Amino acid sequence: MKKNAAYFMKKALSQAVAAEKRGEVPVGAVVVRDGCVIGRGGNAPIGESDPSAHAEIKALRRAGKKAGAYRLNGCELYVTLEPCLMCYSAMVQARIAKLVYGAGDPKGGVFSTGAFDSVQHIFNHRIEVESGLLAGPVSAMLSGFFQARRGAGAVERDGLENRYTG
Repeated sequence: MKKNAAYFMKKALSQAVAAEKRGEVPVGAVVVRDGCVIGRGGNAPIGESDPSAHAEIKALRRAGKKAGAYRLNGCELYVTLEPCLMCYSAMVQARIAKLVYGAGDPKGGVFSTGAFDSVQHIFNHRIEVESGLLAGPVSAMLSGFFQARRGAGAVERDGLENRYTG
């Protein structure tokens, strides 16, 4: 059975569901090489107390360990939400060949915010980009998550998790 892009985006969606169950913003990612998932990750900055623990970074780290290399030439990264500049930069460093993302992110996405236009000249590697794959289900999941958080009074009062009691 030949696996297509939708198959891998659904794998990323399952990582997003797992992240949401842990109380994280539901974003998931998978790294694919030669039709096989070699790295997966879901958002975890809250649980890991690590601002860099985005789904993409976690998937890239796991893929690098599995491949035994920091360069992931020829790999594709599927992520449910448009990456931020940090995550896109990590993909460049890893030499990801193709990025496929679901929903755009007008507040933090590297393309939607125009950040890419400002910095693309510094990148020494180009990534093929495809957007909008399964954007409907991804957007619905994110909207539901933030709507529930707003109802609980958690979002943007002091962030999702900033309740340091120590």
